[in-house]
Amino acid sequence: MTERTEILSTAEMRMSEAAAMRSGVPSLELMRRAGEGIFRSVEWNGPAAVVCGTGNNAGDGYVVAAMLQDTRIPCDLILVEDRFSEDGRYYFDRCVKKGIPVKMFSEVRDLRAYASILDCIFGTGFRGEAEGLFKAAIEAINESGAFVVSADINSGINGDTGEGTVFVRSDITISVGFTKTGHVSGKGPESYKKLINADIGIEPIHL
Repeated sequence: MTERTEILSTAEMRMSEAAAMRSGVPSLELMRRAGEGIFRSVEWNGPAAVVCGTGNNAGDGYVVAAMLQDTRIPCDLILVEDRFSEDGRYYFDRCVKKGIPVKMFSEVRDLRAYASILDCIFGTGFRGEAEGLFKAAIEAINESGAFVVSADINSGINGDTGEGTVFVRSDITISVGFTKTGHVSGKGPESYKKLINADIGIEPIHL
């Protein structure tokens, strides 16, 4: 997948995805492309943990978990909550069928046993401050000592403004489709050591 240099707002990204779906690309296919782009952008070491929230960002993580399993890299899914988007549920069920262990963060808490962690807690639509178990999961990732990868944007960072108080600090962040304004604004640049983009084959729409 090639690098794209455009920077989009979250609204522009949603419009770009909607246009791709109207042209005949299913939303499940876009999620598959996102997960594959994230997976292929990193040299993974096991054991790995994919820490998931409840939205489509988590769905990208389920795609990655299945690919880790297929390449014989030990992987656990760690859920902050057991709620799913429609597309995310499809790929989560595939992970379960593959026998990938599923754990609740509330029962794990300590992530220092993992060599690699994929952060899929919040996506670019996140606003405000992380609280409760979501805040605790972000802090556990930061304290893990693992090689940390963030899917699309670091959890806790606003996708438009880059604002954030408690947020994941990653070794690498892989933006999906296009870089978002939150990656390059506010505290966005402080949240990652390296930022790359995974092209998912859609055209940008600008407001």
